Amino acid sequence: MRAYQQVGGLGTQQFRTPTAYRRGSSSAGGGGGGLGAGSGLLEYLRRVVDPNQMDFDAAFEDILMLCSSHPQRMYKMASYRKHTKNHWARDDPALAVVQIAFLVASSLAYALAFHVRGGPVRYLLLALRAIIFDWLLVGLVVATACRWVANRYLLQQRSHSVEQEVEWRYAFDIHCNAFLPFFLLTSVLHYFFLPLLLHPSLMALIASNTLFAIAVSLYFYVTHLGYRALPFLHRTEVFLYPSSLAVVLFFLFLVLGMLGEPYRFQATRLMAQLYYR
Repeated sequence: MRAYQQVGGLGTQQFRTPTAYRRGSSSAGGGGGGLGAGSGLLEYLRRVVDPNQMDFDAAFEDILMLCSSHPQRMYKMASYRKHTKNHWARDDPALAVVQIAFLVASSLAYALAFHVRGGPVRYLLLALRAIIFDWLLVGLVVATACRWVANRYLLQQRSHSVEQEVEWRYAFDIHCNAFLPFFLLTSVLHYFFLPLLLHPSLMALIASNTLFAIAVSLYFYVTHLGYRALPFLHRTEVFLYPSSLAVVLFFLFLVLGMLGEPYRFQATRLMAQLYYR
C-alpha cells in the first residue's frame, strides 16, 4: 500500500532510501548508470515473479488516474521518486503485470466472440501474440525510439545543473501509461460494439476508425505528458505529431470508403481478419 505523510497540508508519498546513485550525472528512470541501472532492472524483473513484492492497490490507483480528465497527475509521482530515490521510473512492475492480465482476458473474450477454433492452445497463442507483439514489442520499439529522440534532440542542459538524460526504463514506463487508455478503447469499449462495427457499411467504418484514431491520439498524448514532466527536456510537443497522422489517415480512409466497399479500410474488420479468422 502507498504510505503518505502530511507535509504542509499536502499528501506526499514516502519511499525507501535509494540504494544506488549516479555520480556526475542523473538519469530519468534508471536508478543510476552502469551497475546501478543493471541492478535496478534486475530487481524490477525479480519482483515480477513475486506477487508479495507488488503493490496492486497502487497499480489500480494509477489506472484510475490515467482514466481521469487529468492523467498528467500520474507523472507527479515520478517527480517524487526522482527527489527521494534519484530516478524517475517505477520500481514496482504491478501496472505492467495488470496490463498483461488484461490482455489475456481480452484475448479470451474476443476468441469466444469470434468462435475461434483450436481450443485452449489457440487461445493461448492469441494471448501470447497480444502480449509479445501488441504490448511488449511495440513498447520496446516506441520506448527506444522516443528515448532516442528525446536524448538526441530535446535535451535542455542548464548551467550549474547536473547533466541528465532519459533512461530506457522510464521510457517504457511511459509506454505502459499510454497503452492503458489505448487498450480500454480498442479492446474493452470496442468489444461491446462489435456487432455494429463489423458491419460493412460506411457508418460502421466511420465509427470504427474514429475509435481507433482517438485511441492512437490518446496514446501519444499520454506519451507527450510523460516526457513533458521531465524538466530537462523542451519541445516535447513533437510526441504529439503522430496524432496528426492518425487524423490524416482517418480522413483518407473516409474518402476511400465513400468510393465503395472494395476501397474501404475498416480497423475492426481488419483486426478480425488478422487475429480471429
